[in-house]
Amino acid sequence: MPNKLMSRLDDALAALRAQARPDQLEGMARFGMTGDGRLGLAVPTLRALAREFKRDHELALALWDTEIPDAQILAGMVAEPVKLTVQQMDHWVAGLQAWDVCDQACLNAFVKSPLAWDAIPRWAARQPEFERRAGFALLAVAAVHQKTRPDADFLARLPLIATAAGDERNFVKKAVNWALRQIGKRSAALCEPALTLARALAERDEKSARWIGNDARRELERRAS
Repeated sequence: MPNKLMSRLDDALAALRAQARPDQLEGMARFGMTGDGRLGLAVPTLRALAREFKRDHELALALWDTEIPDAQILAGMVAEPVKLTVQQMDHWVAGLQAWDVCDQACLNAFVKSPLAWDAIPRWAARQPEFERRAGFALLAVAAVHQKTRPDADFLARLPLIATAAGDERNFVKKAVNWALRQIGKRSAALCEPALTLARALAERDEKSARWIGNDARRELERRAS
């Protein structure tokens, strides 16, 4: 690692450690915010640090490779999305240890990359829990933030939701549900097909599919009425 980058990384890690909240770790763990070396920083604190360090893609890659969850969240905030490569995005997803790191990476970095849309089906087909979650978390975030993407693109992603709805793992099923609800809320044109899928899922045999379907159905029916 070049000396200048090492210095920036040292500064960032020192800033993270200075804001550590070890007293918060037990409570965070109860909500699934785990991972070796976690420092317990709140997201607003991480956003303030991101403003301090500004966009710095080399630093982002170095922060991610520390495997410290707080540093990985900061990595997504300082990354330059247009510089992300397929290999870098897949590397980050393969290293996910917790749902909050996954979702923050999708929100702060991945969704702003021109490579994001093609990553969704690739990750949705993965088997590790957080890798698969990334596919659906990114789909949910894209439904909100990719304003110019045609509704037809989201309609074409609904079969991914139907396929994964039988996955009983907590952090997968919650992301699948999130994606279905966000697609349905994106526009009037998408609400009805999303609601149709929700009703179909509610009738399936798998417990997770029924939970996803019923939860999404309740929200989307209120929106459609």
